[in-house]
Amino acid sequence: MLALVVSLQVKPGHRDAFLAAITEQAERSFTDEPGCLFFDVTVDTTDDHRFVFYELYADQAAIEAHRAAPHFAVWRAAAAEHVGACAGS
Repeated sequence: MLALVVSLQVKPGHRDAFLAAITEQAERSFTDEPGCLFFDVTVDTTDDHRFVFYELYADQAAIEAHRAAPHFAVWRAAAAEHVGACAGS
């Protein structure tokens, strides 16, 4: 299994739109992708515009399938609009 941990900062005034987009992304990833074993979205308790995702995939092929999924392209467009900074591993 492989884990991805992504930390990002949402632009001011974009939180609601971001939440709608990441809710859809997390749900579709988990339900539509057999290799996605876990997708959790958390918010920083001291900054309600900072989020951390914890994603667990069966293997590298599952991560590649995730990134090739149609809903991932929709998410990337939303992230480009709503996210100010992002870091992941």
